[in-house]
Amino acid sequence: MAPRILGTSLSLACGLLAAHAAAHDVELEFLGRYETGSFATGASEISAFDPATRRAFVTNGATGQIDVLDLADPTAPAFLFAIDLSPWGSHANSVSAFGGVVVAAVEADAKTDPGQAVFFDTDGAYINAVEVGALPDMITFTHNGRYVLVANEGEPDDAYAIDPEGSVSVIDLRDGAAHIDQGDVRTAGFGGFDAADLDPSVRIFGPGASVAQDMEPEYITSSDDERWAWVTLQENNAIGIIDIRHARVVAIRGLGFKNYNRPGQGIDASDRDGGINIRNWPVRGMYQPDAIASFERWGIPFLVMANEGDSRDYGGFSEEARIGGVTLDPTAFPNAADLQSSANLGRLKITTTLGDTDGDGDYDRLYAYGARSFSIRLPDGTLIFDSGDDLEQLTAALLPADFNSDDEENDSFDSRSDDKGPEPEGVAVGRVGNRTYAFIGLERVGGMAVYDVTNPFLAHYAGYINTRDFAGDPVAGTAGDMSPEGLLFVSAEDSPNGDAMIIMTNEVSGTTATFRVRPN
Repeated sequence: MAPRILGTSLSLACGLLAAHAAAHDVELEFLGRYETGSFATGASEISAFDPATRRAFVTNGATGQIDVLDLADPTAPAFLFAIDLSPWGSHANSVSAFGGVVVAAVEADAKTDPGQAVFFDTDGAYINAVEVGALPDMITFTHNGRYVLVANEGEPDDAYAIDPEGSVSVIDLRDGAAHIDQGDVRTAGFGGFDAADLDPSVRIFGPGASVAQDMEPEYITSSDDERWAWVTLQENNAIGIIDIRHARVVAIRGLGFKNYNRPGQGIDASDRDGGINIRNWPVRGMYQPDAIASFERWGIPFLVMANEGDSRDYGGFSEEARIGGVTLDPTAFPNAADLQSSANLGRLKITTTLGDTDGDGDYDRLYAYGARSFSIRLPDGTLIFDSGDDLEQLTAALLPADFNSDDEENDSFDSRSDDKGPEPEGVAVGRVGNRTYAFIGLERVGGMAVYDVTNPFLAHYAGYINTRDFAGDPVAGTAGDMSPEGLLFVSAEDSPNGDAMIIMTNEVSGTTATFRVRPN
């Protein structure tokens, strides 16, 4: 299948700030793909890249190993060997590389137990390991390699009987990975915060949970000077701000709510409306970002977030409901019967933990998961840009027969409209020529949208590519790249071919794809 590439002409059709995009679009070119041959097992999730060896390190949830790929020729990624992680736990949720050292975040066999940060060289030889928090979900080196930061999600067990505290581990590498011990690991926790003092948009709602237990760190980015880090607290609709040197969470910032009843912020809310129907509704979206990245402009760090959304849905506790199955306040929603039809809002998934503002048992407001967008925020969490309904408008124009498809099945048009839509999940930021771009992976329908964020206050659409084959057979491995989980930007200076590159890891198709990024 030829990759579907979106440029200025389609942004004109979609009305996506074409006046700005016309001068600064990027050229996106599919280069090559490595296939694990494993479908819907998480066989390709997160990647790291080592420029010296031109190797990619990819977490493989199907085998519990890290696949090491040769990217000397990005058009033909080749499997070299795998790194076995079984001595340290179940599998790696994340991996990062810097200066010839690779580190993996390894989940314990029981996810509520402490995990491990395990260090290797680029040939897969073991260097060292230290204990971190429960369910280490993301791991990253800081910009100059002095620290490794680990987001310990601390999810509960299915019965919600064990709920570990979420935290961020700060590992000091001043003496090198070979010389660290447990004393070089400090924990930035959330125990000093009281729910009563937090912004009202911060969600603390797990049964019997303290603030520290309820926080679930997801993804981390750090400032260029290695002083500050920001961690997404996805289920909590918040970010944590961390003083790296002192390993301390200094603030929790609520991210507010998106109003889907405003111009340019519509959604397609139903998988039963028989078509594409992006419009305004009396619903609020919880931003709930997954991935976060940052870049500096004018000496200020700017935060880029993919507003995926996520619910807690366990055997011992679930917050999920559909609007058609709850009671709406007759004053707030005088047209409740119409709204609750399956073709309108009846199918849309919402949380039961918000919305009953007067405590009388019915819903005065409706809160859905995610914002179907990406956002740019200041270091204190202040929102300065949101892509609105661009991503749904974009995929509706480009992929009208496959709009809001599911990530495991072809011929699944509109099936995700009731549940987070295209589901932006992965984010990478990088400089191409003299422009800075944000790359946003769409987990469900697939593909990657690109925005020029050189001026973060005037971010604008720059391109889109989708290498999923909607005519193929996903199980047989002929459907291309499905469900991008992670995006990794490789600068032109570090790239094997001298051009900036994106490495996209695709969870459902089990593929790792490479893309060239050039100024147009």
